[in-house]
Amino acid sequence: MSRLGALNITKNSGAKHTATVIFFHGSGAAGDHMKEWVHLLAKNFVFPHIKILYPTAPLQPYTPAGGLMSNVWFDRLGINPRAPEVLESLAQIEVDIKNLLKSENEAGIPSSRIIVGGFSMGGALALHTAYRWDPNVAGVFAFSSFLNDNSVVYEELKDSGTKVPLLQIHGDSDDLVNLAWGEATFKELKSVGVQGNFHIMEKLGHSLNKRGLNIIKDWIDKLLPEI
Repeated sequence: MSRLGALNITKNSGAKHTATVIFFHGSGAAGDHMKEWVHLLAKNFVFPHIKILYPTAPLQPYTPAGGLMSNVWFDRLGINPRAPEVLESLAQIEVDIKNLLKSENEAGIPSSRIIVGGFSMGGALALHTAYRWDPNVAGVFAFSSFLNDNSVVYEELKDSGTKVPLLQIHGDSDDLVNLAWGEATFKELKSVGVQGNFHIMEKLGHSLNKRGLNIIKDWIDKLLPEI
């Protein structure tokens, strides 16, 4: 049984659904909030042939919040790249995400027609998904996100390699996830074979923005054309 909360959907605007984007929210948020935020900033974030899923993370204790219950994809020991990953927590969400992907596969959408991405913690989850749990996805994007130093993602990519392209976006005024953390993540991923692009948003804090979402939309259009 899935531990995930409510699943919110933006349906494809055309007649035929041939691809899917899964957009993971940040810590403490929910799928409906993510969907509303995206459409508030970029009303054109809709595709004729692509369905967008906005899942909700499980409600579970979150160490950086003093152990209080929060909608988070996995636990962290601290919001800091030097903190070690909580591998047991990552292994639990791996099961849920694989089941989510499997449901799309069973509905006729192969992984090669799925892009995963997210904001903040959701972006980190997307990186684990694309570079560890389903190496056949079409692409991965991460907005204001980072991976921990010595992440298991880097270790697994050293052995397996990848062809999944990456789009990373980060604000230069982010006071929660420092720009340098995002840049270090991108540099390390490139060093283990990831190909991609990194965009810096001027005067943007820990937030999405319209320009960044439009970059993501154009990138999705290129990777998931109509068929």
